[in-house]
Amino acid sequence: MKKTIIGLLAMAAVVPAAAVPPPVLGQVSWPIEASRLSDTVKVIASDYFEGRAPGSQGEKKTVAWLIKQYQSLGLEPAGDKGGWTQAVPLVHTRLGKADRLEITTQQGKRPLQSDKDIYLASLRPVNRIALNKVPLVFVGYGVSAPERGWDDFKGVDLKGKIAVFLINDPDFSAVSGDDAFEKFGGRSMTYYGRWTYKFEEAARRGAVGALIIHDSQGAGYGWDTVIAPAGEGYDIIRGDKDKPVALQGWLSQAAAQDIFAKSGFDLDSLKKQARQKSFQPVSLKGSVFSASLPVSYQNITSYNVLGQIKGAKRPDETIMFGAHWDAYGIGAPDSQGRTIRSGAIDDGVGVAAVLELARVFKAEHQPDRTLVFASWTAEERGILGSSYYAEHPLFPLDKTVANFTVDVLQTAGRSKDVLLIGAGQNSLENDLAAAAKEENRVVKAELLPERGLFFRADHLPFARKGVPVLLMMGMAGAYDLREGGMAAGEKWLSGYMKCYHQTCDRWTENDDFEGAAEDVKLIYLMGHHLAFSDQKPEWLPNSEFKTKTVTKE
Repeated sequence: MKKTIIGLLAMAAVVPAAAVPPPVLGQVSWPIEASRLSDTVKVIASDYFEGRAPGSQGEKKTVAWLIKQYQSLGLEPAGDKGGWTQAVPLVHTRLGKADRLEITTQQGKRPLQSDKDIYLASLRPVNRIALNKVPLVFVGYGVSAPERGWDDFKGVDLKGKIAVFLINDPDFSAVSGDDAFEKFGGRSMTYYGRWTYKFEEAARRGAVGALIIHDSQGAGYGWDTVIAPAGEGYDIIRGDKDKPVALQGWLSQAAAQDIFAKSGFDLDSLKKQARQKSFQPVSLKGSVFSASLPVSYQNITSYNVLGQIKGAKRPDETIMFGAHWDAYGIGAPDSQGRTIRSGAIDDGVGVAAVLELARVFKAEHQPDRTLVFASWTAEERGILGSSYYAEHPLFPLDKTVANFTVDVLQTAGRSKDVLLIGAGQNSLENDLAAAAKEENRVVKAELLPERGLFFRADHLPFARKGVPVLLMMGMAGAYDLREGGMAAGEKWLSGYMKCYHQTCDRWTENDDFEGAAEDVKLIYLMGHHLAFSDQKPEWLPNSEFKTKTVTKE
């Protein structure tokens, strides 16, 4: 008989804590169970939850289900006013079909086809975006980094203009002899390389729009991922002084090449210039951007879901385990007619991991420190739920000892290694190495540092507030699997990336959660060490987050 959602809920029962002694490193009394991870992902990635979009009926079902899980595990509520949730006020926007969308160059009008040439979104709560013959300025990588002696803007006036950016950092394609060579960590992306930074910088400088030229290698994902939001946007509700640009989005590589050529410039040549300190912003003289698009918007309240196990000796000190519950909701039909983007691996497996961690910790003696288990909203829309929490913490951040975040784990089986994302940040990396050694595994540096994964998950707002963090994510490269080695790991990763944010990110009977369970166990071992000790992780000397000051409550 097939398991129903109700039946799977019943599996959350736990053994009384008093019956289980605290484990020691490498001797987990209540191991993470791969079958439980699989069962949870199967449920939360089912069509019942409608793709878990913030503000949707799918959210209502998801939040209610998560609360029931937390309750059945015996957690205590850790949300607003003694409840299970933290309200996160958001604005939800959607662009309609454009009445006008074109760039006029020296050679005449060049229509832009949505989702082929250009992808656009707006986070402004207005009824229409209308831009008429707005000048375009190419700003290279759009980096202002005085601590690195780098400024792509050179005082250019962007007010009322469209800023056009390259994705990633100035040294992403740099070679020896370029000023940018090894200036921004080589292939390892810094925050300057993220699309969020570029849109933020455009807004700070008064631009009305921002367009990033897409490059699959530089972005870390293909064009299908870029257009996956289908014109939807989410943002925290902002004041007039903190407004985003009116339009933000991406140009396809082919469209950008064509537009620059028709404007009298060679894009490849400009890319090379952008790797030098001497680069000057380039006004695409004679080329202007025009767009008229309807916007629908509504203010919504979404929810983070939080539970806790209170500490016995130092209850005011917290260790946090988190994952995002949201996915991309309902979109256009795929080739098989499926419309629900269910987010099984991204991040149903993270939700499952947090629930497993809660189950295992609850089955033990009461920890010395308080453990917080968080399910965040709107990560896919700009890391909004965890960012809101970081600005409105329910537990003092200066006493938050560590944040462990799970976002995408591989489902191809057990592995010999684990990939460290964002090496050189804090001493949790040493804890990871110790835990991996106990499990007969080795820690390796991420194999695809250009993807900038350290800046793409819910731990980031905590790092920016000075809380030591560790991210476990299976997109950092091919794992060396115990069956099939690196080749098998690469096969899984390349296959998964084709389904990233798509309808095919679904649970299947062929998924092997044993490797995911091993990764979650490493988090458990690190978390357990901190839960029953007075030790605190520390930022490493060269980390950009070392000097951050956490919020004191």
